[in-house]
Amino acid sequence: MNELLAYVVVGFVAQLIDGALGMAYGVACNSVLLSMGLSPLAASASVHAAEVFTTGASGLAHWRIGNIDKRLVWQLAVPGMVGGFIGAYLLWWAPPTFVRPAVSIYLFLAGSWILIKALPVRQREHRIPRGVRTLGFVGAFLDAVGGGGWGSIVTTTLIGGGSKARFAIGSSNAAEFFVTVVISATFLATSGFAIWPIMTGLLIGGVLAAPLAARVAKRLPERPLLFVVGTVIVLLSVRGIVNFFWPGSLP
Repeated sequence: MNELLAYVVVGFVAQLIDGALGMAYGVACNSVLLSMGLSPLAASASVHAAEVFTTGASGLAHWRIGNIDKRLVWQLAVPGMVGGFIGAYLLWWAPPTFVRPAVSIYLFLAGSWILIKALPVRQREHRIPRGVRTLGFVGAFLDAVGGGGWGSIVTTTLIGGGSKARFAIGSSNAAEFFVTVVISATFLATSGFAIWPIMTGLLIGGVLAAPLAARVAKRLPERPLLFVVGTVIVLLSVRGIVNFFWPGSLP
């Protein structure tokens, strides 16, 4: 029961962050789950199983209010599903001794990317940037291996490349649903371990946080929150890297 409550808290906080920023649910959850001692495979599979529901609801909501560019969705989703499948299969196949430090290094880079994206971005007229298919493939591959990062990589790159924020966030969320379904199905088909308690806790926390997320997005300034979230992810990933090479050196 105590473990389930811990997963509920993780899901709750991560959903508040995602509601305020439109990103970082996966990397925030995965960083904390790894620090709790879960394997990279269990952490990523649990996060993506929970995200099937959250990304589906989010994508549907964006579609209803017109935040979707259909061309952009499919240009991201199709190569993203391929990249997600490859990343999930690789995470299942790779030796755990290699995966844990590699994922910690990835999370460090993802956290650093979030910190960089806290800087102001000049907004232009909406357009689909070049290399969207490659972006979808790479974003999904890294998302599957690292347990998160789709929003941090894909959404921010789209906005930086000239897409309007509402179309970038809405289309990215819609495409993420298809990517997450493929990643989750791959994990379940290859591993078959019991992730349901973890997934259930994350899902309950996310559902409880959902009504508050919009208010968080409205009241909290975005850039300071980006700095806080990025810093926490970087510190947790550094802790994982240091403890892997020098066990027990950090609490």
